[in-house]
Amino acid sequence: MARVVHFEIHAENPERAARFYRDVLGWEFTKWEGPMPYWLVKTGPDSEPGINGGLLRRQGTVDGKAVIAYVCTAQVPTLDDHLRKAEVAGGTVVLPKMPIPGVGWLAYCKDTEGNIFGMMQPDHPEDRSDRAHKPTSLN
Repeated sequence: MARVVHFEIHAENPERAARFYRDVLGWEFTKWEGPMPYWLVKTGPDSEPGINGGLLRRQGTVDGKAVIAYVCTAQVPTLDDHLRKAEVAGGTVVLPKMPIPGVGWLAYCKDTEGNIFGMMQPDHPEDRSDRAHKPTSLN
């Protein structure tokens, strides 16, 4: 079974996208010193479950098209506060807050670059790291 170990955000304006995610989710961005413009994204302490990612300049446009990438969802302590932060930072709510019974509250937003991402507030914040990474089987 393969696990997701990295994500990438493609952006027309990477600096603007970094500012958006820093303001909304508190992520840290570090410019990579490699052969192409690329930023490393740290989403939280290495001692907690989760993955880190990257940010790069989008090659081409997707205006008016459906989602053509994975939608990543970030776990947040208070969804309403983070939805406000997303709007203040220049994003838009594209799927309003809705309940997911037995799990929590989910909403989808569009960032300043047109990417859709999710934010989830768990029903029980005290055990959110266990909940978010508890394996389930479809068999």
